[in-house]
Amino acid sequence: MEFSIATLLSYFSDNKLVAAKHLEKKLGCEDNKSIQQLQAILDTLELIGILEKERGKYRRILEDNLVQAKLRCSSKGFCFAIQDDEDEEDIYVREAHLSNAWNGDRVLVKIIKEGTRRRSPEGEVKLILERSNPSLLAQVKKDNENYHAIPLDDRLLFELSLAEEGNNLEKAVDHLVHVSVVRYPIGEHPPVGKVTRVLGSDAEAAADTDIVCCKHDLPQNFTEDELKLAEQLPKKIANEELEKRSDWRNITSFTFTEDIIRDCPPFIETAFTLEETEDNHLQLGVHIVDIAHYIQPGSSLDKIAKKRGTTFYLGEKVLPMLPELIIENYSLKLNKDSLTVSVIMTFDRSGQLLEFSIKPTIINIDHQLTYQKTQELLADPNKVHDKQKSLIEKLQNLFFTVSPLIKAQRLQRGGFELQLEPKLPYQDENRVGTIMASSKTPIRSLLTELLILTNKVVATHINALGIPGIYCTQPEPDWEELEDLLKLVQNLGIEFNLQYDEEIIPQDYYNLTQLLNKSSHVNVLNYLLHGTLKSSRYNSNPGPHFGLAYNDSYSHCISPGKRYVDLLIQRILKLVFSEGRDRRTKQTKIGVDLYSSKCHGNITWNVLPPTIQEELEEDFRFLVSHLNDQEKTAEDAEKDLEGLKKAEKMKKQTGKVFQGLITGVQSYGFFVEIEHLLVEGLVHVSSLKDDWYEYRSRHGCLVGRKNHIAYRLGDEVEVEVKSVDYYRQQIDLVTVGGGSSANDNDWDED
Repeated sequence: MEFSIATLLSYFSDNKLVAAKHLEKKLGCEDNKSIQQLQAILDTLELIGILEKERGKYRRILEDNLVQAKLRCSSKGFCFAIQDDEDEEDIYVREAHLSNAWNGDRVLVKIIKEGTRRRSPEGEVKLILERSNPSLLAQVKKDNENYHAIPLDDRLLFELSLAEEGNNLEKAVDHLVHVSVVRYPIGEHPPVGKVTRVLGSDAEAAADTDIVCCKHDLPQNFTEDELKLAEQLPKKIANEELEKRSDWRNITSFTFTEDIIRDCPPFIETAFTLEETEDNHLQLGVHIVDIAHYIQPGSSLDKIAKKRGTTFYLGEKVLPMLPELIIENYSLKLNKDSLTVSVIMTFDRSGQLLEFSIKPTIINIDHQLTYQKTQELLADPNKVHDKQKSLIEKLQNLFFTVSPLIKAQRLQRGGFELQLEPKLPYQDENRVGTIMASSKTPIRSLLTELLILTNKVVATHINALGIPGIYCTQPEPDWEELEDLLKLVQNLGIEFNLQYDEEIIPQDYYNLTQLLNKSSHVNVLNYLLHGTLKSSRYNSNPGPHFGLAYNDSYSHCISPGKRYVDLLIQRILKLVFSEGRDRRTKQTKIGVDLYSSKCHGNITWNVLPPTIQEELEEDFRFLVSHLNDQEKTAEDAEKDLEGLKKAEKMKKQTGKVFQGLITGVQSYGFFVEIEHLLVEGLVHVSSLKDDWYEYRSRHGCLVGRKNHIAYRLGDEVEVEVKSVDYYRQQIDLVTVGGGSSANDNDWDED
């Protein structure tokens, strides 16, 4: 079964009756076996009261005390069901009420006890909608003649019985293995797993990328059938296709790419043109490779891309959304004709966007530049040969005129940036949620300004046409996330106040970054500030984006070969090109230009045919949840790899002493950030042998009863690396020196 119960139920909305045939089509049930499985599931859901049947069709039964949520469990055995709506309360679920659900599973929870002011509501799992652990990392143990797998994740409160099936499990005993779940627990029967790979004698002996891929169940390869599908895609452009497109091959175009070498060839998806118009304006063209021309909706390659949702970047290892052959064939290359969807923006000399158009085009790349090469050309333009003179002029206009003016507009509306080095090759804000101002390649952050504006322009156009879209939103940070950082900042002598008592706005972050950038602790403070931002999310309705200081629509469109959302947005634009209605009726003589911003405010009809509009709206409602889950998985996997690499580095530094900054204080100890490594460790209170230390939450410090030494936010300390738990990425430190004298106020009772 390729679909989950959660996916199935997502097609029931608004109390509408849904036919089984409709569900078969949506869920891709093409053979008799899958159709029979679907029918069995529908019958079961009807039997347990989730669905009801009427005239051969099905309707969802909605109960007030039944909610959909995701389980988040602790190693202690209790769990909370986290609802999708952030404003809704978390629901406490006892171990006895889990009904064999595991940490991370999406479930239907029945509320059995209402919450109070001090206590969360309590619930029990009624139905497991989607399993989040089809495989896991475990250690093999032998009990008599039976083999078991003990999950390394201590939030998974079970053991798996192992099926041998040709595996020599004796050799795997006490080793770290990747286990696929063959059967989930049923009643009193435990889950059954199968060892698919032995990774090493322990976590440290295994490759860090293997640990991350197995832990998050990431797809590491494409099957032979999938690779054959990529081989069958056309490599040449048909003549009839050229006739449908605007020809930009005679206009100088150029691309930019990073200098980092990875195991997957770079997918260059955007090219740029910059021309002066007759009325002394600047016309910037951002040309995006037309992946939607080759990957058709509902095709096998489309299903692969949808399932992966995004590209995963694990250091030098890349897990692409599409097979590498597609990257090789359709990446924008020098002197090669390429099909693109182009966003053409016209600016006046003050950087104001006057108008834009979006159209299908064909281009031919004249120059391919790395960020470093671009900086070298701009640093000393007199050394370039005559053939590059015109290119240098365009680059100067692009990076010294257009981009700084666009940046100034962003700063004026309260936008901010973080002084951190980008780690992913996405050219927009990617998973960070805001602009990264690289000190090594400042040209990159200037280019990011242009591409974020391109994303914004496309989102604005889709919204203005009234057609379905998927938007990228980011809520404002929680006060609790920011409060400790502001205490730290204050203890470092930086005076800062929010503009409003009850609301955090982007302007606050802009003002704060300006102060932090003057501090000697700029790197660690920017790193901590980034940690206060919430992850951006996809939504089928437009909304604000905090990190970019947009109050309305924003989306992603510049990477259709790396992110599935961008591919969907490109398809929407192409539907406007092919199916869009530019006038109210056929009898209307003059229509609007659907390709141009000039049509905004002049459309009073449905641009797309009703059947297409309704189908897209239904599909997008389901897709946003899946795509958000995939982005979260990618974010977690990339953070995990970074954490493992830091743990591996610090393991080699055991016994060495470092200077650090106290960035968090709790009753059980305090956290120290080793600044030049951006590595955090814990000094546990039990390691402070010189005195009995008490926690003062009001002042954010630990204070010694006798010696009056305090460890407070912002104090610099010398710490020794005591031990490192590689898999859990936990670094234990002990103090060697530092701390500060306690004031009388530190002894005030809370």
